[in-house]
Amino acid sequence: MDSVIDLPADTLRQPAVLRARELSFGHTGLVLFEELSFTLPAGLSLVRGGDGRGKTTLLRLLSGGVRPRAGRLEVRGIELDRDPSGYRRQVHLAGAGAEAFEQVTPVEALAAVRAQWPDFDLDLLDALVEGLSLQEHMGKKLFMLSTGSRRKLWLAAALASRAPVTLVDDPFGALDRPSIAFVRERLHAAAGDPDRALVFSGWETPPDLPLATVVDLGD
Repeated sequence: MDSVIDLPADTLRQPAVLRARELSFGHTGLVLFEELSFTLPAGLSLVRGGDGRGKTTLLRLLSGGVRPRAGRLEVRGIELDRDPSGYRRQVHLAGAGAEAFEQVTPVEALAAVRAQWPDFDLDLLDALVEGLSLQEHMGKKLFMLSTGSRRKLWLAAALASRAPVTLVDDPFGALDRPSIAFVRERLHAAAGDPDRALVFSGWETPPDLPLATVVDLGD
């Protein structure tokens, strides 16, 4: 059964950055979730679930890239149904539209993301590029990069975007151990950001990360 776990108690007093109300979604013959409601405050939140439970789909719904069968979404008072473009200007999904950048370099791809977000943090981007060992790949075209390097690139872009709602699907997938440790550090830092809700997905709840909310889609 779908559930929402709020952690810890003081996050309940924080204003919601994103509200989801009675979301329902499924494919033919398969219901992923029904009347799912939750609020996400600033800080770090997790969408948890087993394989096939709809983690990636829920992030795409929250981004506005996919519409729910029923329900409402709101970011900072902007409802997706009433103002789709205004809503989407508040939300960044890591790697969304990545296929359009296969023939350009990481430098060009990052410039395109930077142009979308007025609070894009160049200093943080530099630290992310170094911490994820992306320097040697910055002059290559994206189609030449490994899956792991491409994931690192879009993760760096998302974290540096400082979008009010930042969504990252499986941030540790296809990463080497040093990069996983570095990403954990960056997520831990994001947990203290009062101006952004950073939401990531995974199949387990990391015990070392201070989570504001867990949206549990079940196993």
